[in-house]
Amino acid sequence: MAGPTTAERGERQRPQSGPPWPPRLDRLPRPRTLVVLLVCVVLLAVGGVWVLYGSGWLRVERVSASGMRVLSDEQVLAAADVPVGSPLISIDTDAIEAVLRNKLSRIDSVDVTRSWPNEIGIKVNERTPVLMVKKGGKFVEVDAKGVRFATVSRAPKGVPELKLTVPESPSGTSQSASLRRFGTDRLVREAVRVAGALPAAVARDARAVKVRSYDAISLELSGNRTVAWGSAEEGRAKARTLTALLKAAPEARHFDVSVPTAPASSGS
Repeated sequence: MAGPTTAERGERQRPQSGPPWPPRLDRLPRPRTLVVLLVCVVLLAVGGVWVLYGSGWLRVERVSASGMRVLSDEQVLAAADVPVGSPLISIDTDAIEAVLRNKLSRIDSVDVTRSWPNEIGIKVNERTPVLMVKKGGKFVEVDAKGVRFATVSRAPKGVPELKLTVPESPSGTSQSASLRRFGTDRLVREAVRVAGALPAAVARDARAVKVRSYDAISLELSGNRTVAWGSAEEGRAKARTLTALLKAAPEARHFDVSVPTAPASSGS
């Protein structure tokens, strides 16, 4: 009888490339081992939940506030009303931020964070007044977004007054048309744009920003000087032109930069 061929001998000698199938039963985890592992996982999960919510280790013990210039710590902490003693993980930081912005209009933005193991930190960014509006014997502060955010009894130092002198009658005037078209809020924002475009030296001397219509905005400076600014458009060009005019005609009392390429000054 003929022996095995060369191909058959090679097939017998080739090592197997993977584990045998089916696997040997004595190598599989025993049911008891699986149960022990499952119990350990459950205990770890339960323990973690207990540490976060049930233990006294990770609870709110301190609430701090920072970043305020006008608001006090007491005002911010009272408005936030963080429940001291609660599990730190349970504190809804987004909800506290929303409450602070709603209760304290002076706050522009706020960031509430957890500081493990037991502190809540509140970082406040207050609105800065760029204009003010006289209202009775008080002053309403207006920020760079045109938001009227606070009423104070004393005028903020170095902040120009906003004078809205838009006549509401007769109805056919251009000023009334401007009011109907743009609305008071839009005109306030245009005044804010003008205040924001002023060079630092001019801003220090600015006493008022006067708005008669969208394209009839003027400034009142110290020393009984006035500036016809026009609209809030081309603010940078008008600022450069006004700076040059003030240097070229220091004795002048009236300046016109409404067309920055054709400025004028007069009076002495």
